[in-house]
Order: sequence, then structure tokens, then C-alpha cells
Amino acid sequence: MAGATQGTGRVNFPFPYTPYSIQEDFMAKLYSVLEAGKVGIFESPTGTGKSLSLICGALSWLRDFEEKKKQEEARVLADERNGQDKQQQLTSCSTEASNCQRSTAELDWITEFIQKKEERDMVDKLKEKEIRRKKREDRLEKIRHNVQLKYASKRKRLEDDETRRLLQLSKEILSTELGSDVLEQLDHEEEELILTEYESEEETKVRSGLDEDDDDDDDLEEEHVTKIYYCSRTHSQLAQFVHEVQKSPFGEEIRLVSLGSRQNLCVNEEVRRLGAVQLINDRCMEMQKNKHGQKSEGEETEGKKRRVSRAVCPFYSYEQMQFLRDEVLVKVKDIEQLVALGRETKACPYYGSRYAIPAAQLVVLPYQMLLHESTRCASGIKLKDQVVIIDEAHNLVDTITCIYSTEISGSQLCCAHSQLLQYVERYRKRLKAKNLMYIKQILYLLERFVSVLGGNVNQNPNTQSVSPTGTELKSINDFLFQSQIDNINLFKVQRYCEKSLISRKLFGFAERYGATTVVKTNRENQKMAGLQNFLLALHPGPHKESAVQCPPVETEDGQLKMASPLMQIEGFLSALTNANQDGRVILNRQGTVAQSSLKFLLLNPAVHFAKVLQECRAVIIAGGTMQPVSDFREQLLSCAVGADKVVEFSCGHVIPPDNILPIILCSGPSNQQLEFTYQKRDLPQMMDELGRILGNLCSVVPGGVVCFFPSYEYEKQVYVHWERTGLLTRLANKKKIFQEPKRANQVDQVLAEYAKCIKHCSQGGGPVTGALLFSVVGGKMSEGINFSDDLGRCVAMVGMPYPNIKSPELQEKMAYLDKTMPRAVGQPPSKMLIENLCMKAVNQSIGRAIRHQKDYASILLLDHRYARPSVFSKLPQWIKDRTEIKPAFGLAFAALSKFHREKKSCYGAEAS
Repeated sequence: MAGATQGTGRVNFPFPYTPYSIQEDFMAKLYSVLEAGKVGIFESPTGTGKSLSLICGALSWLRDFEEKKKQEEARVLADERNGQDKQQQLTSCSTEASNCQRSTAELDWITEFIQKKEERDMVDKLKEKEIRRKKREDRLEKIRHNVQLKYASKRKRLEDDETRRLLQLSKEILSTELGSDVLEQLDHEEEELILTEYESEEETKVRSGLDEDDDDDDDLEEEHVTKIYYCSRTHSQLAQFVHEVQKSPFGEEIRLVSLGSRQNLCVNEEVRRLGAVQLINDRCMEMQKNKHGQKSEGEETEGKKRRVSRAVCPFYSYEQMQFLRDEVLVKVKDIEQLVALGRETKACPYYGSRYAIPAAQLVVLPYQMLLHESTRCASGIKLKDQVVIIDEAHNLVDTITCIYSTEISGSQLCCAHSQLLQYVERYRKRLKAKNLMYIKQILYLLERFVSVLGGNVNQNPNTQSVSPTGTELKSINDFLFQSQIDNINLFKVQRYCEKSLISRKLFGFAERYGATTVVKTNRENQKMAGLQNFLLALHPGPHKESAVQCPPVETEDGQLKMASPLMQIEGFLSALTNANQDGRVILNRQGTVAQSSLKFLLLNPAVHFAKVLQECRAVIIAGGTMQPVSDFREQLLSCAVGADKVVEFSCGHVIPPDNILPIILCSGPSNQQLEFTYQKRDLPQMMDELGRILGNLCSVVPGGVVCFFPSYEYEKQVYVHWERTGLLTRLANKKKIFQEPKRANQVDQVLAEYAKCIKHCSQGGGPVTGALLFSVVGGKMSEGINFSDDLGRCVAMVGMPYPNIKSPELQEKMAYLDKTMPRAVGQPPSKMLIENLCMKAVNQSIGRAIRHQKDYASILLLDHRYARPSVFSKLPQWIKDRTEIKPAFGLAFAALSKFHREKKSCYGAEAS
């Protein structure tokens, strides 16, 4: 591939086709931000090739950076070799001169020695890195071209399978000779010993992603090469990005690894069948701990229903995961291809992909895995001096807030207390004093949390009533004092939970002994609680009225399965270690203890994002619609980087300026001013005026019209009103009406019928000219859905979708911003927050229509408040530059009629 920099200094970016000018500008600005090590906020509308611009711009910089680094290292090594030759010459001819100057340079040798030692250490480090790099490149090149290695690996897998089969057969024979009861008793003793260890060596290795056989492998210890971490919201978006990489000029040479959750990467069908994420995670960790146990098939002895077999995962093979790692680095693969490779090689893609991180140049992963610190560390992700690109980042502030906010219910607290109490009673004699102390502290914390909700852990939470009911907000310190836990060091408790893996052990304990349904009926029986609870677990029937059921987890097939809630409670304990001003605790008391909950609300997401900013070389925050940008600067960046380190870039759209007609409509056909506030939008005359506007639109707009309502409730209210007045029938005579479903699994079906109707109407000449789709801002169709071409020739936005300001969480956030943020010109930070949340939702919705260069559409903003300067300025630049403000409906209708008539004539002629 040709060099990236020409003689003029301008970068020549490899591209699969001739790029648009806006793509060249995007890549040039991206390259400069990465080169300068700054934070960039990039906005590129959908249809402008944003993903490909990110790939070619960022990977061009990475290629140039590595080339410069290699040249610099080669220069240092050459200087070191030349320096040694020169030093020998100087030593032979300067013996006499050194004797004369000995008295004047008595102390210089110390400084010179230290300096030379540092230089030698640096050179030795460079030599070692060079050796490792060559070794890695030679190995990958050999794998890329030597097919025999693959056959040898496959032959080794078959031999291992045969060995395991013979081992299982020998165990069955042994079981027959000795008796299954003897073997079962031995297995149980071994289980209990494993279960009660504080932090076994095996658990430590599982947590760090290493195995006991890695001593001879240098690559696991090698330093992370300079790399780019690319993250987005969903696995489908990540897969689409990987496909763009495969099609790019870098597709053959880049070392890329895709990371994901166990739910997406697990290839063990026994575990995958569990469905729910928490159950899959718990089961996977349990199988890692049981590494020396039996295989999963046919282990449980008939009639021994209480016993849960100690299965190990056949895919957790160190050698096979190393082979999978190399295969991943040799050729770019998406998640589906990675899973298929895992099945073929009988290697775990979840752990195998982690082994590939150090040598990878591009790591593709979901938001949560990068933004959540503990997940990031557990995955082996190191951000020091690396580049992070966060795509689809319009909701980044909300994402970080949600990741670090957590909620636990009263039933979860009681269940965790019950399980943990049984665990202590069963293994009290085997637990060390230190471990017992921490477990008792956790039990006390659980008791106090239930107490602050108005309940008692010794009673059934489903029958305990709570009084008074309602929502109460507390600062972290106030909550700790009210709960009487301010004397407990939560940092130490948190470290104990992390090191001991107590939540995993509790899951395994509950799985073995059914420890999910225990409640002490009175204090007098406390000494016998362990035995009674164990017996209750075995024979729950007669005591059914006193049982506490753990909250079930719904699996993919709709079944409900039990899971240990302690992990979620650990997240709540971790949240309580935040600074007092950075969060609030919400006490939600509802009816019974089981229905009540404790929620931690993060108010300052910047404190967690700051760690990413401080470690990384550069951070790119990108999206199709990033306006208003002030949220990112004030709520995420201001506390970690200076204003001079933040670069904003917004490119235009590839469509011609006259292919879009945005209109702010201030009044309807009967001169009714359009103001869909909470006070006025329910008025019959306002809903009638909206119906008349849509009726006129359907008369002149071909194909599909998408109308966004501020909420499902208001959409339903308007729909019922139009049914009653006959307006709905008149609309249906012009376009077939569809409604956005509330259930996510019905969205594809509605969209398919909507598209089919439009296609059918475009081919026929009947009175129905297309379809009218009622959608909801923030719903299933306001993000990630393409209404391109005839699917969305007009997008209408009804009113301004402000959030519910009566929400306790939002009120607390507003109060926090007013207290901590500087006041903007003309309005307080809280008002800016409300306006920004509204306009972010609007911008996401109206951007659904224009999807490619030859697309065209009109956009109607149905509310006179959009014309206010503070609101108007928050529209995307490419829409704002072309927006017309129409005070009267007649002017708007004339412009719409002309626009669609001309475009239909122009593009209809091209199509024919």
C-alpha cells in the first residue's frame, strides 16, 4: 500500500472508492486529532459513510504511527551500535587524557553511569520488543499460509476427544465396581472444600483470563501494541462495522478482534440454554471453578435429584483457545464468524478472544465493556496510551449514568440474606475468622437495607406491608447514617466480594442445595436455623407459607429460572462508595417489602469517564446526530480536559441542498397556533388541527409519512379522538394507517407490512397513495430504523417531547446541575438540560428519513416553539441551514406541494 503522506503534507487516505469531499475533510480532521492526542466530537449524518471514514482515517493514522515508531526504534538501535564502536575507539586513544582530567571530573562518572544505564535499559527493552514482534509476525504469517497447522490442530482435537471419552468410560466402570454412593460422597466432600476457599488459585486465574499452562507462552506476557478500541451500542452495529473493515483497504492486513458478552459468544449449548445473562455468567464461572470435575453428560445418578453435577466446560481448553486466538488475528472475523470458529475448533470464543487483545490493532466491543471499569479490567483491556472511538455516542451521558446506577428490590435483599445465612451455617467450621467477619458484615448490611425499607429479614417480604409508602431521596451520607452502616468500611467489603467471589459461590451453593426459600419464623430458633433451612430446602412442602422466593430471571424462551441476587447487591454496595455529591439514593416504598426497592442514581458521569480520558492517548466521540454538543462538554469533559483539548467537527450531508425541505410550522389550516404543551395538547381543537394538517400532507406527499408523537399515551389519546370524530376514516382513505407497537418483537412485522403497503400503492393507481405510520419519540422506531426513499418522504414531529420534569430522578439531576455547573447566558443549567434532552430526541427522530445521496424528504416541526433561537440553534447544522419558518399553513402547504411535485417528477423520470 502506498505511503499515507504526500510531499505537500496532506494525508492520502486509502479508500475503496473515490470519497466525497466531506469524507476527506472528516478523515483529515480525525487524523489531526489523533496525531495531536486530543478529544474529538465528530458529527456525520447517516448516509455520509461515517463508519468507512472512521476506519480509513483512524487506521491510516495507526499505520503511520507504527511506521514512525519502527523507524525511531531502528534509529536508536543503530545509534547504540555506532556508539559502542565509537566508545571503543575513544577508550584506546584517551587513556592519557583521562589521567590528566581525573581530579576535575571526580563526580561526573556517577551522572554518566546513571545516564548510560538508562540508555542501555531502553535499548534492551527495544530489542526485546523487536524480538517479540518478529516472533508474533512470523507465527501469524506461518498460520496464514500453512494449512498443515490447521490439520494438525484438528487431529489433536480428535485425540483429546477420544481421551476424554475413554476417561469417562473408565469412571463409569469404576462407579459400577465401587458403587455410585461412594463416588458421590467423595465428590460432595471435594465440592465443599472447593466452595469454602477464600480465593483459590484457580479462581484467580479465571478472573485474570489466564490458565495454569501459560508459563511457556511469551505472547500472553507481551505488552499491548498501540491499538484502537472501537465501541458502539449493539452487537448488530458492531457486526456492521466489522463488515465495513473487511471491505476496506485495510481488511487483509489489520489484526482485529471482536469482544462480546457470554450470551453472544458462548458455544456450550448446556450453558446457552439458560438464556438469561446472569444465569449464563454464573454457570460459566461455576464450570471454570469445577475444572477438575466430571464431564457434563450423564453424570447425575438416577434418583439423586438433589445433587447437581460438577460439570466442566469442554471448550475451556488452553491450547485450543491459543489456536483460536491466532486464527482471529490472521483474518478479520465478526461475532458470528468467531462463534462458528469456536464451534469448529472446540475453543471458547469468549475467553479465546481475550487472549488476542494484546496483539490486536483494532478491538471492537460494546459500550458497557469499555465504559464500566471493573468489566474493563476483568476483560484485560488496557487503555494506557491507546485510542478510543465511541460511535453512536449521542446517548453517551445517559449510557454512563445507567451503567453506574443500580437498583435492588426488597425481595432480592431478603433472598440474599437467606442464602448467605444458610451458607454460613453449613460451612461455619471451615470458614476462616476473617472470612466469617466479612460475611457477617454483609448480613448486617442486608438487614439494615431491609429495615430502612420498613421490613424485617426474618419475615416473608411478600406479606410484609410497608408504611408509609412513597419515594424518598437521600444523599449517600444521609442514607448511610439512616441505615446505621456508616461505621462499616464499604471499600473493604467490596474488595472481599471481588476477591472471594462470594456471589459465585452462593450461586453454586443455591444450585446444589436449593437454598433459595428460607425464612426464620422466630428468634428462638436462630441456633437451629442452618439445619432447619437445609431441611426446608429439601422438603419445602409443609412450610410453604413461610418461604421467600428469590426473584426469577426470564430466559430467552420465556421460562423463569432462579439466580443469586448477591451480585446485583454487590453493585449497589460499590455505588455507595461514590463521593457524596456524585449520587443519590432513592428509597421507593411500595405496598410490601418485596415490591419496595433501593436505587442508586449517578449524578456525575464525568467522574467515571474521566478515567478513560486520562489514560487514553486520544478519544473520539462520534455519531450521526450529536447536537446539542454542550451536554458532552459540560457533563463529561469539563472536569478532565481543558477546552483547548476538545475539537468539534460537523460535516454536511451528501444530498443536494434542494433534496430536503425542513419547515417549522407555527399554525394550522384554521389559524390555530400550534403549541402542544401539557396544558394545551389535550384540547379537542388542537387534536382536530393536527388531523387537518396530516390530511393535507397525505394529499400531496407520495409514499410513506411518519408522524412522531411525544408519548404512547398521547398517540393513543389522539387516535381515539380521531376515531370518534371521523378524522381517522378520512386519513385512512388517503393512506393506510399503521401504529408503532410497544413490544419490540412486533416491530419488524409492522415495518414489513408498512413497506409492503407502500410498494403495492406505488404500483397501483388507487385512491390510497401510501401509508401513514404513527411512531413515538424515544420508542422502537426513533433510532436505528431507516425510512429511506418511499418509506419516509415526510417526517412530522408533533410538539416538543420534553421529559417528565416531575420525575424525582430528573429533579435531582436538575438541582445538581444548577449547583455545580456555571450558569449559561439567559438560562440556568437545569433548563438547558431539559431543552437538550428534548432536542436530542427530536434530532434522532427527524434524521430517520434521509439515508443516501439521492434520497429526498420533507420535515415538519409542528410547534411554534421550534422557532425560538435557543431551540432552533440545537438542530443539526445540515438541517438548520435549510430550515424555513412558516407562520401560516398556506405558505407551508404551497412549499410542500411544489417540493414533492418537482422531486417526484425528477426522480420518477430517472426511475422510469
